[in-house]
Amino acid sequence: MLIQAKQVSKSFGERAILKEISFSIQHHSRIGLVGRNGAGKTTLANLIYGKVNPDQGSVVSRTEGLKIGYLFQSVDYTVHDFQPDHFSSEILELTSELGLTRVHTWESERLGHVSHGEKLKIALSHIWASHPDLLLLDEPTNHLDVQGVKWLVKQLKSFKGAVILISHDRYFLDHAVTEIFELENGKLTPYKGNYSAYRLEKKKRIEEQKHQYEVQQKYKCRIEAQITQMQQWAAKAHRTMRTEEGFKEYHGVKAKKRDQAVKSKLKRLRQELERNRVEKPADEPSVRFQFDGSEKRGRRVLEARDLTKHFGGRTLFSNSNYYVNYGERIGLVGPNGSGKTTFLRMLLGQESLSSGHLWLSDSAKFAFLSQDAADLPSFKTALDVLGLTHREDIFRARTLLAQMGIKAEKLSQPSETFSLGERIRLQLIAMLLSPLNLLILDEPTNHLDLPTREQLQETLSQFPGSLLIVSHDYYFLNQVCDKLLVMEDQKIKRIEMSLEQYDSPNKKRSGDSKEELLRIDTEITAILGQLSLAVPGTDRFKELDDKYFALLRRKSELN
Repeated sequence: MLIQAKQVSKSFGERAILKEISFSIQHHSRIGLVGRNGAGKTTLANLIYGKVNPDQGSVVSRTEGLKIGYLFQSVDYTVHDFQPDHFSSEILELTSELGLTRVHTWESERLGHVSHGEKLKIALSHIWASHPDLLLLDEPTNHLDVQGVKWLVKQLKSFKGAVILISHDRYFLDHAVTEIFELENGKLTPYKGNYSAYRLEKKKRIEEQKHQYEVQQKYKCRIEAQITQMQQWAAKAHRTMRTEEGFKEYHGVKAKKRDQAVKSKLKRLRQELERNRVEKPADEPSVRFQFDGSEKRGRRVLEARDLTKHFGGRTLFSNSNYYVNYGERIGLVGPNGSGKTTFLRMLLGQESLSSGHLWLSDSAKFAFLSQDAADLPSFKTALDVLGLTHREDIFRARTLLAQMGIKAEKLSQPSETFSLGERIRLQLIAMLLSPLNLLILDEPTNHLDLPTREQLQETLSQFPGSLLIVSHDYYFLNQVCDKLLVMEDQKIKRIEMSLEQYDSPNKKRSGDSKEELLRIDTEITAILGQLSLAVPGTDRFKELDDKYFALLRRKSELN
C-alpha cells in the first residue's frame, strides 16, 4: 500500500466537497477518478499530493519518501516552466518520442507560441524523468494529439508505480485504468474495471436500487394503510365510549389498546425503514443542447486555394487546397504544434495569410468556441458576458445554465470565479442563443464532464448545419465527424473518412489507387478554381459542378 485515506472531509466555505471518504492506493493501482465538474476531483488530488489539508480525517503515505509526479492542467503552465536549460538528456529523449524534436534549440519567440498540447508533452516529459512512485495526472489528454495519447497509454502500461488519472476521456480511460473511483455528492464509490465496465456496473446498481426502493415504498404504503385503518377503529372506539354511558370503561380500554397498537406499529415501521432504508436513486443530471441550424444557403461554406502560412520562422502548411460543403461534419486533426488553432484564427480573420486564398461564405452564420476558456472578460458576470437584455432571453439563459449545473447565485458573480468547465459551458450557451449554420469548435470537450460530453456529442450529431471541429478526444471526434482535414507533412489535406478509418492500418492502398487519388485531387483543385470564376446558373457552371461531384464520388469509392 502506498497511500491510505481514512474518513477524509473537506469543505470550502459552507460547501462540503468531500464527506468522510476512505480509500487506499496500492503499489500497482491504475485508478480513473471520475465525476461531474465541481465534484471534488482536483481537491482530492491536491489532498493526496499534500497541497491542501483535510478538515478532518487523514491521508497518510505508507511508503517512506514517496515521490509523487503531479501533472497539472495545461493552463496552469507558463513559458517559464519550459526553458531549454531545464532539459536533461532524458527529458529531450522523451519529448522527441512525443513528436517534439530539438526542443533545446527553441528560441524565445518559439517558446512564446507553445501550444497547450506542446506544454502538456513537455510537462509529461519532466514528470516521467523524475521517476515518481505515484503518478497523479489531471486531464492529461486535454489538447494531447493522437501520438501523445498512444505514447501515454503505452508508458502507463509499463510504469512500475501507481497511477491516478482525472479524466473525462472515455477512450483513454478504457485503455489506461483497471478501476474507477467515482466522486458524487461528496462520497467516493469504487468500481472494478475500466470506464465502460464502470458505466455498466453503475447502471446495474441504479436499477437494483430502484427495484429495492419500489419494494420498500409498496411495503410502506401497505403498513401505512393498516395504520390508517387502525386509527379509524381507535377513533370509532373513542366516539362509542363518549356515547354509550354504560360501556365507557369497556370502550375506553378498547380505544386505549388500539392507540397503543397504532403507536407500536408506527414505531416498528420507522425502525425498519431506518434499519433497511433504501434512498430513491437520484436521476442522472441531463444537459439539453438545442442548436438552431438555419436554412441551407448554398453548397460551399469554406474553400482554400494554395493556402500557405509561415509562423515564427516555420512553415506550418503550404499550397494547400480543400473545401467544406454545407452540412458536412469535418474534424481538423494533426500533431501538436502543426497549426490547427492558427488555421482557425486565419479563418476568423484574427491571423493573416502568408499567401493563397481562404474563403468563408457570406451567408455563413457561425460561432467560434475557443479552447482558451480564460478569454472571457474576468470582471463581467455570466449574464453580462452573454449580453442579454430581453426578459425571454434571460429566462432561457438561466434555464440553460441550471441544466448545465451552474447555480442561480453564480449568475451575478464575475466570470473569473468560474471553473474552466463552467467557462466552457458559458461559451456554449452564448452559441445556443443564436441561429447558426456553422459551428467552429476548438477543443469543445476540454474541461467538460462525461455526461455533458455525451449530450454535446448527441446534439452535434443532429445539428443540421456544418461542423469544423478540432479535438483530441478520439471517441468524441470519431462519433461526430465522418470526414477530416488532416495536417501533416506541412499540408492540409481533405480525407473522405472518419478518424477511426484513417487511423486504421488497413487503410493502405495499392500504388494504382494512390496514383488515381492524386490525379483526382489535382482535377478537383482545378475545377474548384474554374467554379470560382463561373457564373451560377449558366451551362458552364452546371457542367463544372457535375464534374466536381462525379470526381467526389469516385474519390469516395477509392477511399
